[in-house]
Amino acid sequence: MSPFTLTLIKLAFLAVLWLFVIAAVGVIRADLFGSKAATKAAARPSQPRPPKASRQPKPPRPQRSAQHGAPTKLVVVQGERAGTVIDLTGVPITIGRANDATLVVTDDYASSRHARIFAQDGQWIVEDLGSTNGTYLGRTKVSRPMPVPPGVPVRIGKTVIELRK
Repeated sequence: MSPFTLTLIKLAFLAVLWLFVIAAVGVIRADLFGSKAATKAAARPSQPRPPKASRQPKPPRPQRSAQHGAPTKLVVVQGERAGTVIDLTGVPITIGRANDATLVVTDDYASSRHARIFAQDGQWIVEDLGSTNGTYLGRTKVSRPMPVPPGVPVRIGKTVIELRK
């Protein structure tokens, strides 16, 4: 082989190596700080809602749903934090490895901002926030916001949670 061909092969190898390093740094950054898609997905549901002032004449939704047997607590039934109970107050619950999550899980299969559960129209909704390994409602992978019936397991890595009355 000519020296020119060897130099071109070396440069191509170096370019591929740098592309791999840049891709690896991007994945690590997204896992530590969250991806842009997760940030946009978290902000999207709050934009179309009307302001709270326009909803004040109606009875508060959490009280109305509690009268109809809606869930009042989130229980971790499997995983490292089994037995943990979080009261459902209408405030969104974020789940992930990040320290600012409502339910912090130290699971290798969970992302820093993995999923969130929020109240909407008298029911609780689970939404995957662009996690790597996915969120499962029962045996169904969550690809869009989905209502969570009481007693149906929500799996995030090795952690399983349920909504209970």
